[in-house]
Parts: sequence; structure tokens; C-alpha cells
Amino acid sequence: MDEPQGLQRPDRNRPEPLWHQAEMALRGLIESGEWSAGSQIPNEDRLGDMLGISRITLRHALRNLEEAGMLRREHGRGTFVRSATMVAGVRGLTSFTDEMRTLALEPGTRLLGVQMLDATDVMAEALEVAAGSSIVQLRRLWLGNGMPIGIQTTHLPAGRVPGLYDAAPGISSLYRWLKDNCSIDPVKAKEVYRVGSVPAADAELIELPADTPAFEVERITFDRNGPFEFALSIMRADRYEIRSTLYV
Repeated sequence: MDEPQGLQRPDRNRPEPLWHQAEMALRGLIESGEWSAGSQIPNEDRLGDMLGISRITLRHALRNLEEAGMLRREHGRGTFVRSATMVAGVRGLTSFTDEMRTLALEPGTRLLGVQMLDATDVMAEALEVAAGSSIVQLRRLWLGNGMPIGIQTTHLPAGRVPGLYDAAPGISSLYRWLKDNCSIDPVKAKEVYRVGSVPAADAELIELPADTPAFEVERITFDRNGPFEFALSIMRADRYEIRSTLYV
């Protein structure tokens, strides 16, 4: 890979740390598309020469970009520019829209369907309502930078979300709509992650062959009055990561 034309070398006379300047310089190459998704970036020796910084300083910058989901290191192969990726880990309870923006990805949501259902035993237990109660079900395709990341099927008690069925096609952020129209403000959520596969019915939408390994995510979200959302998601394993920091 030739030296990028848009590369901004760190300036030792500036007050910002060199690692931060290097991180911003490399981030700029990725965000501008000069380093395209899937491409391999130069090795550490070459990058250090290009930026005029030490390997220790460079590794600080590269680690931050990897943690931000912009780079992917493959042992024995090198470092590659990652496509749109959503990173799950220790994070605040936010909407998908807000979380994507935090990760510097342009969020997108496509409504696949909305319907009224009678609560099954599983839905009733999760939402603490009677079996057979009216449930609003939303199916949405999640996008990051225009590329599919997952499909979520959300269930909400109809009695708590008046107007949602009719408003659903125009909603860009469900949590924001619930707060503005139903005074529902999330305070916590419980999530379970399982290894699953892409259902045949969703394969074309998520742009993967049926039975491709994927994450299955089950989520129950609460406000101060109790559970209001029971969501089941299929997430692309190549664009969705789970990271944790463990302490003694």
C-alpha cells in the first residue's frame, strides 16, 4: 500500500499527545474512504515511518481504533479496515440509533412489519402481563452505514403504548418515541446472548446465506413501572461484536 495522500503526520509542536494525533490521522483515512473497508493497512514498521512516531505510540493509536471497531487485527495476517461494526459491551442503556452514532456509524432502520398479537406464554412472562393480552409487534432491519447489521422483533404491551401501531412507519428511534408519547423512559435491561444461525426467512434481508452462524439476542427492557419491551434479535456475527473488560 502506497503512502496515503491524505495522511496528516503528527506534529510534535502541537499540545495533543502524539498517539492522539496518530489516531486522528488514521481515523481520517478510514472515514474518508482512502483506506476502504476490508483493505489491509501497512505493517507497524511502515506505519511508524509514515507517521514519524515510535512503535509504542503507534500501538496506542491502533488499539484505540480497534476498540472503536474501525480496525480488525488477524494474527499472522495483519491489520484490516473493518466494515460497519456494532460493538456490544459495557455501555449505557441507549437506543440503537444513539448507540450507532456513538460508534461513528450512520444508523438506519427499516420497518419490516407491525401487527397486533395475543401474548404467548413466553411474551406474557417476559412482560409481566396476562397470556392473551394485546401486544404490538414490530420487526425492524438495523443498518449501519447502509449495511445490514441485524433484525429485531420487538414486543410491547398495547395498553402501555397507545398510538404505536399507527405511528410505527414514521418512527426513527423507538425509545425516543416512547419517551415523548408514552412517558416510558428505560432504566435497565436484561440481555442474553446465544450462538444461533440466520433463519432462511431472514437470509435475503440480512444478506447472508441461511444457517450462517449469528448472534441471537434476547432483551427485556424496564422503565420505573416494570418491563415494557421484549425483543428478539438476529445479529450478523461479522458486524456485531461483544467485548468485555474483566477485573480481578
